[in-house]
Amino acid sequence: MITDSNIPPAFINRRQTINCHGRLVDLSAPVVMGIVNATPDSFFAGSRFNAETDILRRVEQILNEGGTMVDVGAYSSRPGAEHISDEEEIARLMPALEIIRKHFPHVILSIDTFRASVAKKAVSEGEADIVNDISGGEMDSAMFQTVADLKVPYVLMHMQGTPQNMHHNPAYHDLIADISQWLAEKVNTLRALGVADIIIDPGFGFGKTLDHNFLLMRELDQLKLFELPILVGVSRKSMIYRLLDVSVEDALNGTTVLNTFALQKGANILRVHDVKEAVQCVELIRKLTEGFRTLD
Repeated sequence: MITDSNIPPAFINRRQTINCHGRLVDLSAPVVMGIVNATPDSFFAGSRFNAETDILRRVEQILNEGGTMVDVGAYSSRPGAEHISDEEEIARLMPALEIIRKHFPHVILSIDTFRASVAKKAVSEGEADIVNDISGGEMDSAMFQTVADLKVPYVLMHMQGTPQNMHHNPAYHDLIADISQWLAEKVNTLRALGVADIIIDPGFGFGKTLDHNFLLMRELDQLKLFELPILVGVSRKSMIYRLLDVSVEDALNGTTVLNTFALQKGANILRVHDVKEAVQCVELIRKLTEGFRTLD
């Protein structure tokens, strides 16, 4: 179990905002991040967008439904996904970012990449505000220094293994303690490099069995002791559709249930395919919490 005494003072970040190129984004109330996959093989077909008009329509939908952030990825991290080169990832990603930024100049754009070269190009050319790294710096040793130099918020996600092998018998001595220790070491390194805005993501579905995922969800509030924003991404994942024996397309109801539970456990950002339903979760939990405060 993680306790206050396990977390050095340097890890404590009591601010409830992140700085996105000079704009302070308030995370004291949970927000929703909508997914745009500029890939041909994302596990959920409904999130794949390649044509310019499709991308713009999708971003407009995310914003109209109440999404605060847009997360764009060009490398599929589904189990067994094809490994592509840096050049191919950039070729997929940059046109999507450019067209989004042109038509929605004020949208908060996150890029889903584990590569420092991709992050550097996307941020330095003014297209991206946040770097969302599924590997927590494990798949590119230059990522932490790059993020520090770019001075952008960084999503630090836990993953055991790689997208190609992460489901090959993942094992932990103590799941919550192991993930917490891993996060603590990474946060310490990032802080030492001068990274000011860190968001932690426990990495549901990445190098974890079905039971691991549900234990992690049940104990999610233990990560609040880091006093860093928590991002949760369970949208239509296998922990839902395999347990319920439904298709990915029929996993929205399960996603909504787990998003609601995650909010109750302290999630600050929900990364989702279905923005409207996630925003409704946020609003309902807000009202419930507000109601309890009023009665008190």
